[in-house]
Amino acid sequence: MPRFAPVLAVVVAASVLAATSPASAASKATYYVSVGDSLAQGYQPIGGPFSPLGVDGYAQGYADQLFKAVRDRYEQLRLIKLGCGGETTLTMVLGAPRCGFASGSQLAEAEQFLDAHSGEIAFVTIDVGANDVFQYGDQAIPTILTYLPQILARLRVAAGPSVPIIGMSYYGVGLPEVWNTTHDLATLQAYIAQVNSFNGVLAGIYIGAGDPVADVEGAFQVNNTTLVDGTPLDVVRECQWTWIYASPPLGPDIHANSRGYGVIAQAFEEALP
Repeated sequence: MPRFAPVLAVVVAASVLAATSPASAASKATYYVSVGDSLAQGYQPIGGPFSPLGVDGYAQGYADQLFKAVRDRYEQLRLIKLGCGGETTLTMVLGAPRCGFASGSQLAEAEQFLDAHSGEIAFVTIDVGANDVFQYGDQAIPTILTYLPQILARLRVAAGPSVPIIGMSYYGVGLPEVWNTTHDLATLQAYIAQVNSFNGVLAGIYIGAGDPVADVEGAFQVNNTTLVDGTPLDVVRECQWTWIYASPPLGPDIHANSRGYGVIAQAFEEALP
């Protein structure tokens, strides 16, 4: 299965609504905090260059597009992006040197920010777990079951009881590879069942914590194998919305393109209370 490209970056981006009234300008800013892996970071192979201080060019990720879609609902809204490429549930808790968080881990960094801005947080989004599969093999699910509940519990304490925390399911990154290797619907369905099972684990943890889940799997139509000119629709969607079929040096890359990140952003928007 393809891997997420490791990204050495910590991205903290802030955008503010322009032209507020004197009353709204005097009110507290409201923050949208995005945490997670390279998808939360908004990684695309056209972005860069890599830097421990941030990555220029990752401005079309789902967090960026979600921010733009919902900012009119708030008097002021700022986006804080903490996603780090290659992050797993374990490294989000224990830390990863490549991410370079001053607080020691992405989770600790998020907690510090949320604590410092109590009463000013609009919502939090999180995607994490895919890299556990890529990096930990058979230990992926036990690792997720151990660490994701800790992450959500600590985010909840730091954010407060009323702040929405929205997780997400994943699209099936291996759909094009499975189809192009086999051209067999039964084999493709078997892979889809694995994706369903994995997302079911994530959803169970999020829902168990009282947090909604953005249905990215559904948005990418992972379960739709209707043939379109001989190719299953789910494979077509992934080819349209990721870099998986891009020519070198940009591809093949499993990350979403700007259009795909827009689809993910819409799934998050639909999950917001």
